Amino acid sequence: MNEVVGRDDLLLLTLDTLRYDVAAELAAAGRIPHLARHLSGGAWERRHAPGSFTYASHQAMFAGFLPTPAAPGPHARLFAARFAGSESTAGRTYVFDTPDLVSGLAAAGYRTVCVGGVGFFNKRGALGGVLPGMFQESHWEPEFGVASPASFEAQVERVERVVGSLPAEQPLFLFLNASALHQPNWFHLAGATREAGDSRATHAAALEYIDRHIGRLFAAMSSRRRCFAIVCSDHGTTYGDDGYTGHRLAHEAVWTVPYAHFFLEPSV
Repeated sequence: MNEVVGRDDLLLLTLDTLRYDVAAELAAAGRIPHLARHLSGGAWERRHAPGSFTYASHQAMFAGFLPTPAAPGPHARLFAARFAGSESTAGRTYVFDTPDLVSGLAAAGYRTVCVGGVGFFNKRGALGGVLPGMFQESHWEPEFGVASPASFEAQVERVERVVGSLPAEQPLFLFLNASALHQPNWFHLAGATREAGDSRATHAAALEYIDRHIGRLFAAMSSRRRCFAIVCSDHGTTYGDDGYTGHRLAHEAVWTVPYAHFFLEPSV
């Protein structure tokens, strides 16, 4: 990462609430072809989330604690704040001297931009301003939120505008929190109804919806130079699993998440 930072643009895309099992099934079945072409061997990496809900998980990720490989470690991290005794900081790790990765990248010359999705990024109250407040520039509109059936399309359009407005020489760290998978997501499945509510099937349909439009995001982020992309979930969620519904709880479906990182080569 010490070679990547300063050379490439950076993308952190969190597919909010995406379950690992659903993501893995869709990749194996060929239902998310645009994402799968960037996954190693066409499959997601199985990892453990750093938190069981959006706020906690993103606070950890912005401190350098991305989802951890689901196997005995220690595992070297891509990014880490400098502190003594860290067993997950290695030679490949980009070490920053600020309290969080966002300000660390800003200190390294990056323009830091947040395109929010779920309520913790809506800037409508003090709590909703904490995470986007880490960035030099942040965007949120109701059209980006969980209630919008076209949320991801609206978010990608904003990214295209952001990228298009930047000077060519300005490196970019773009964070996007995709809200489409978070409940309510029933409207992404044909024939589903509000009365029937959300389900594992509507969750899967929401990921297919994101896949249909993700090519535009990747094209925008690789339009100026090579981009290093991290795509992962912040936590999963339950749909009646063992009697549980939702997240912010200790269940395998919540703590196990899909993860991938890869390069997006310039399109020109």
